[in-house]
Formats: sequence, C-alpha cells, structure tokens
Amino acid sequence: MTPPEPTPTERRAVPPATGAGPRVRADARRNRERLVAVARAAFTATDDTVPLESVAREAGVGIGTLYRHFPTREALVEAVYAAELDDVTTSVPTLLDELAPDAALRAWMDRYAAFIAAKRGMADTLRAGWASGRIATPTTRERVTAAIATFLAHGARTGSLRTDVDPEDVTVMLLGVFVSTAAGRTPEQTGRLLDLIVDALRPNPPIRGAGEHDESPGG
Repeated sequence: MTPPEPTPTERRAVPPATGAGPRVRADARRNRERLVAVARAAFTATDDTVPLESVAREAGVGIGTLYRHFPTREALVEAVYAAELDDVTTSVPTLLDELAPDAALRAWMDRYAAFIAAKRGMADTLRAGWASGRIATPTTRERVTAAIATFLAHGARTGSLRTDVDPEDVTVMLLGVFVSTAAGRTPEQTGRLLDLIVDALRPNPPIRGAGEHDESPGG
C-alpha cells in the first residue's frame, strides 16, 4: 500500500538538506563582518553620508548581499555602532593587564576618541534612528562611565589615581573634550587635552606647610 502524503505541517517539520549549510553560514558570517569593518572605516573617514553601494563594493560583495544582512541604512549603522562600543568597553581588562591603571586609562581614552570619531560619519542616521525608534537607544554613557569606574578603582588601589573622583565627572570632561574638538581641531590637540585629564586624576604630592623645611642635603 502506498504510504500517505505528508501533511503541510509534517513537511515543515522535516529539516532541509544540510550539505553546504555550515560553509554557507561561515561565508555569510565573513561577509557580514567584512561589511561592518568596511562601513566602520568609511564612516570614520568622512562626515558625509556614505553610499551603501561603495560599502558593498569595497567589501567585495554585491549590493544585494549587503541588503540581505542590513535591510536598511539604520541596520548597518546600528551594527557598526554596536561593534565600536563593544570594542571600547570590553578592552578594559586587557589594558589593565598590560599597563599601570593611569597608563591604561590614557590608552583607553584613545580608543574612546576613535569611537567618537567613528560616530561622526553616521551621527545623522543615529539621531534619526533613535528618535524614530528604528534604532534602539544605547546605554553608551552608562557603559563608558562603568569602564572609567573600573580604571579609577584599580588606580586607587595602586595609588596611581585619586580616590575622590566621581567617574561620571570624568565622562563629562571627556565629552567636553570631544565636543570642543569636533570641528577643525587636530588629533594632537585632542591628545594633549586627554593628557591633561589624566594628569588631573593622578594624586598630587603633599604640599609642605609654611613652617616645614626641606631636610634634603642642601635644602
């Protein structure tokens, strides 16, 4: 007797052939990562709107592949933003393993500056996406302040950073630097301003009173 035809529900329950599945998924993942990397570089290089066709061309894929991964400009911008923010906030442990807390904080500020620079090429899309709800409102400030708090806590334990600093105050100072240097300022000036912030976070040596004398030889 001929077996009955499977019902539509049974047909949907049968898994598809998976012969090329893993390779297809790996290729798709590489294409997505390449698109995000190219878009990051493009958004950092200019304040103007970056054509999606140029992103696809530089990534070595067709525009259809780009739209399969990122159906809208907002989707691509959100992916780039998320990748940049993750790089900034997850770099803290590695920097603290490699450097003293004050030096680690200064190196991290350079990464944060690069993150801010990358946002300039996609600022309009981000603002419109956040306003419309098409892009989720990020917790950037909270994550950045938490990273700064980690550096300050380590620096307080080693004596390389002050113990009386509110991490939120450091975030405000950083934002002030980046806003004031956004138009026409050089990376060298931004670097000098970041150096000043870190210098302000280091403990000051005790100041001798008027009646104290230097007891060193020749003092």
